[in-house]
Amino acid sequence: MAVNITLEQRRSRHAWTAVQAVKRSRGKIDAGDYLREAKRLPVRIMTSGLGHAIAFLNAKGTAASNDARNQLTGHIAHWLLKERELGRGESPFTGATLIHEIVSRDASFLRRTTDEAISYLQWLTRFAEAEFGEEDGSDGH
Repeated sequence: MAVNITLEQRRSRHAWTAVQAVKRSRGKIDAGDYLREAKRLPVRIMTSGLGHAIAFLNAKGTAASNDARNQLTGHIAHWLLKERELGRGESPFTGATLIHEIVSRDASFLRRTTDEAISYLQWLTRFAEAEFGEEDGSDGH
């Protein structure tokens, strides 16, 4: 008997896997940077748009594959382009790939990916907070 998995469950599973990959990196990826950027990203998206927000992280990051910003944009790109099947191309699923899709597609694509990115980031930030703690050391109360 097939098990029906909701979209929310798929989002949460992907986000959990992404956060666990950062955790398993054993310090190669700065978990604090990952958490900080993940928490800031929804506001950046709502203020400037998905393309600008991803481009900002790409510009701020380093070329290193273990850069927290590269990992974050890669996780989002993988979710949107591969798992949600919104992309047309093949891997690699990176921030640059996502930007290419955004600038070469129509407004409908941008709306869908923006909405989906915000929904995905809700899960990702909660799991990152749970695994890496609050960036300022408070417990949020």
